[in-house]
Amino acid sequence: MKHVSKRTLSRRLAALYGKMAQAYAQAAPQGFTCRDCASNCCVSYFQHHTHIEWHYLWEGLDALPAERREAYVERARDYVAKARQALDEGRTPDAMCPLNDEGGCGLYEHRMMICRLYGVPNVVLGRDGLRQFPGCPRCMDLADPAKPPVVDRTPLYRELAQLEMEFLGSRRNQTPKVDMTLAEMILAGPPR
Repeated sequence: MKHVSKRTLSRRLAALYGKMAQAYAQAAPQGFTCRDCASNCCVSYFQHHTHIEWHYLWEGLDALPAERREAYVERARDYVAKARQALDEGRTPDAMCPLNDEGGCGLYEHRMMICRLYGVPNVVLGRDGLRQFPGCPRCMDLADPAKPPVVDRTPLYRELAQLEMEFLGSRRNQTPKVDMTLAEMILAGPPR
């Protein structure tokens, strides 16, 4: 596989994120917004699985003023401690994402795929067949029950998987798989 620069791959990931935004906008019911949501998805326990998204996250963090980035690092430490405690107690973690600034993402342009697609119902075709994911309660309250909105994540995941393979290049069979929260990615620093 031909080597592609990280800058080029980041631009392609940004373009893929643009496709995700279009798919989301097409599926979102009229009037759907996350503003002032009582059941904020930023407290959902998400594991992320790609080096390229981790790298892109760090591109955004590195562009921030040092004191703002350090504040996110401190919040990430707090998040990881709370998540570990919840997991040790057999509970699903529900700590606020360390990038959440008063209800909005402090690194909005660099947020992960799941953060971009969460809310509207979606499907993905995988090895185990078609998996369906419900939309959030607010979305479903606004959706037409006869024709609920749906985003097919399958082509988006395939494109992300291709970018991941290109990002890892010859290291893809030697590099450990990613299974981290966003907070853990912040504390770990950029992927090597």
